[in-house]
This record gives sequence, C-alpha cells and structure tokens, in this order.
Amino acid sequence: MILVTTPTGQIGSQVLDSLLDAGAAAGDIRVIVRDPARLSPRVRDRVEAVAGSHADPEVTAKACAGVDRVFWLVPPAPAADSLDGHFGAFTRPLVDAIRTQGVERVVAVSTLGRGTARDAGQISASLAMDDVVRATGVHHRALCPPYLMENLLHQAAAIRDSGVISMATYGDRVLRTCATRDIGVTASRLLLDGSWTGQEDVPTVGPDALTPEGMARVVSEVLDRPVRFRRLSGAEYKASLLRHGASEAWAQGTADLVAATAEQGFYGSAAPTTPDTAPTSFRRWCEEVLRPAVLR
Repeated sequence: MILVTTPTGQIGSQVLDSLLDAGAAAGDIRVIVRDPARLSPRVRDRVEAVAGSHADPEVTAKACAGVDRVFWLVPPAPAADSLDGHFGAFTRPLVDAIRTQGVERVVAVSTLGRGTARDAGQISASLAMDDVVRATGVHHRALCPPYLMENLLHQAAAIRDSGVISMATYGDRVLRTCATRDIGVTASRLLLDGSWTGQEDVPTVGPDALTPEGMARVVSEVLDRPVRFRRLSGAEYKASLLRHGASEAWAQGTADLVAATAEQGFYGSAAPTTPDTAPTSFRRWCEEVLRPAVLR
C-alpha cells in the first residue's frame, strides 16, 4: 500500500493524480488529510482517507499500518515559531512509523544544496530532516528541486497590475527552476516501483539556464506586455513576509534561505539539468500555468 501526505497541496495533489492515473498498478492508496471534504470526488472514490495531520504521531501510526511506501512532504507553516521545531514535529512520527510499522520506502521532497548549503533556513532544516530519516536505514529517495516555478503565482497580481517580478536575488545570475508537476510525476514513478533500494538524492532541475531578468523577459513575451525584474534587499523581503503574517522565525528562515541560494550558488548554473525528472521548460509553464493565473 502507498501512503500520500499533503494530498490537497500543490505537490501532493499532483503525486496523487499521477498515482490514480496509473490505475490498478498503484494498488491500494491511503492519504493523510486534515479535511477529507477537500478531496475531489475522484480521489474520495479511490483512496482511503485518514483525517488529521502527519505531525500527529497517532495519526501517522494509524495511517502507516500495512503501508510499505510513503510520500512525505513537510508543509510550510509561516506561523511556526521555530524552524527546527516545525520540521522535527513532522519527522518524529515518520521515524517512529518506519521503526514500528514496517515502512520500507520513503519518497520525500527535499532540496538541492546537500553538502554545500550553510545557514540556509528551511533548506538546512529540510536537509537535516533527511539525515534523521535516513538514519533509520529505510530505503529513501529525496527529490531535490531548485526554485519552484509556482512561487511566481504569488506574484500574479503584481505581474498583472505593475509588470514587476520581485525576488531577493541577483538579476543577472542563473536561477535554476522546476515545475511542481514534474516533482509529482517523478515521485509517482518512484512510488510505483517497489524494486529500488538504498538512499539517494534525485535532482529535479528544469531545462532552462535563465536569470531572473531572463525569466522576466520570457514572462513579458508570453503575456505580450512589459514585465521587468526588481531585486529586493533581504530586509525588504523579510519585512514583506512579516506584513503578510509570517512569524519572526519563519520570516528570518526564509530570508536566510534566499540569501543562501543567491550567495552560495547551489540553485545556479553549476546545477546540471535533469530532463528525465524535470522536462518542463519555464516558457511552457508560463504559457500553461502563469498566463491563465495572471489574466483571469
């Protein structure tokens, strides 16, 4: 049996859709979901739902009974008062389930930067979580994307109304990207394959070598209107997060994350593209996802 966490989230929903598209090959599927009513009728008819949070040890233990493969994603929590506490709360129940419930394989969403990221906020916390899970000896695949294209959806209104894309990074340095649908397909492929063993990273790096300024030009061409890049300072970015309700810890961690990716370069040109796991180009994603979001 396969267990999927965050089944209504941006990535988890796409993992689940890919598994359901596989039909009988996926076998039985179970999900942990805070609100089962949010599941689509298609999903509700095909999966077993366990209500609750996968940070709850009792919920995770119940959901992992009879499960041999797990898709694991720690959801963002802008109100969290501690990054380590947040990631730890979602790690301990999984570790317990691996040790007591017979979970054999875990496919988790992680990040590029292993071995190079330093003081990188949520990136550092995510990589530390991988290490704790791997210490159990479970077969483990960490999906490692760079900057998610879907992050730009948060700026749809600014793109539409002001023609601006804002990031706290350098406009003239390559920023590798990945579409979340490619993460979903790759995760599903691994979950359907019960033969792999060991512990490995699986980079999911899209085919582009665009700078943020280059990304703005592509968006401008797709929308047929001027769009420019504006660089935010770290202080401006953190202040924006605080204005939108993030805790001090989450805002500082995210500011540390973007500073690390800008200065340490592990989301940059040195990261090779991986067409087998991330084939979607930035232009295609803009045409199919960003353009409708901006123009609706």
